[in-house]
Amino acid sequence: MGFEKFLFYLFAAIALFASVMVITRRNPVHAALYLVLTFVSTAALWLLIEAEFLGIVLVLVYVGAVMVLFLFVVMMLDIDIAAMRAQFIRYLPLGLVVTGLLVVNLFLVLGSNHFGLELFAKPVGQPADYNNTAELGMQLYTTYLYPFEIAAVILLVAIIAAIRLTLRRRLDTKYQDSAQQVRVRKGADRVRLVEMPSELPQPAEYSIKTNGGESNA
Repeated sequence: MGFEKFLFYLFAAIALFASVMVITRRNPVHAALYLVLTFVSTAALWLLIEAEFLGIVLVLVYVGAVMVLFLFVVMMLDIDIAAMRAQFIRYLPLGLVVTGLLVVNLFLVLGSNHFGLELFAKPVGQPADYNNTAELGMQLYTTYLYPFEIAAVILLVAIIAAIRLTLRRRLDTKYQDSAQQVRVRKGADRVRLVEMPSELPQPAEYSIKTNGGESNA
């Protein structure tokens, strides 16, 4: 086994372990951190096939931005852990059935004669001045333009849904109603100044003790 194949199996095993931990952790923050580990391992696999740009983007965009957004959403949603566990147990049989079908499918693909490194040639090496970012952008905005736009719309809908979920009304939170502020009446709703007569307090009498007695002032 070569060093490159060893790295492939190592990062693949880490990605598989981290992905399993994502769906089995009870704490959503811990699950998000394991998802970060999954992204980093997948980025390492991208680097092994000489897709440096995709690996860097996976770390910078997904780990540096998207996962931070996930953590903020998880913290603001105030997820009920008990209810989430109940739903997990409820759908556990269906999840085990789907997992079993995927494992069987995986073994069928790996055991067939249509899959293997000996059937597919290694990617052709590119010269030093090859710009994979430009080639990726050319394919993305020409051949795959419509799927790219559809993905952008789906992400926009997800952002709107996340904002709508986090802005739900809570009894212990104060909000400003701009429409009610515009409808304020000058005479009844504004601050009203009241004139009151000023009265100066009378000076209180006090006594001063001296050696010869007391004297009032």
